[in-house]
Amino acid sequence: MDRTGPTPLMSLSKACLRVEDRDILHNITFNADERRIAVIGRNGSGKTTLARLIAGLVAPTQGTARICGQDMARDRRAALGLVGILFQNPDHQIIFPTVIEEVSFGLLQAGQSKAEADRNASAILAQFGKGHWRDAAIHTLSQGQRQLVCLMSVIAMKPRLIILDEPFAGLDIPTARHLARVLQGLEAHLLQITHDPETIREYDRVIWVDQGRIMMDGAPAKVLPAYLERMEQIGGMDDLAQLTG
Repeated sequence: MDRTGPTPLMSLSKACLRVEDRDILHNITFNADERRIAVIGRNGSGKTTLARLIAGLVAPTQGTARICGQDMARDRRAALGLVGILFQNPDHQIIFPTVIEEVSFGLLQAGQSKAEADRNASAILAQFGKGHWRDAAIHTLSQGQRQLVCLMSVIAMKPRLIILDEPFAGLDIPTARHLARVLQGLEAHLLQITHDPETIREYDRVIWVDQGRIMMDGAPAKVLPAYLERMEQIGGMDDLAQLTG
């Protein structure tokens, strides 16, 4: 990290991750301050693992990964206010039976009183026009609605960075478009993990990851054509082992 200038929002330096004698991420290095950043790659390329490392859910075995100069894996208290993550499957994220309990949970963890957390969670529901969901049972909601509950839970924490792991996977077209509009209007910085170039063409920056390494990093107009060309090449191969990601 360059300590002579402003601290970047995200800073990774030679970050590596090894799990059970297998190298998953290799020397990931970049600084980033853009409002809308995407990490693109095939299934199994290391995208989601990279997202978890940036969020501090796993610690690098070598190198560093910081947000606003803070090590998220070491300082979970700081992580609550700096980064939120929206997983691909909302059922992997939701832990409470009702909407208000789910949205309030992070606020309670951040030290708010029960009354304050309830008030702020209710305000988020009202902001999204979902005040009537307050006491709704999570299991009665559709996947898209549960995904929105997860997003509201993240937004309630007012993080500087929101990490989105394949946020549109499994959603029908109207729900995906609604979620995209919600995301577009957020003030927080977004880091979207995806294999689909169509959802990130208007982003500020794209980082292409393959086999745990950065293959290319730059503007969408530069990175996406190269990524698509490589995907076409792989798709044309006869060796099915190449298609497994």
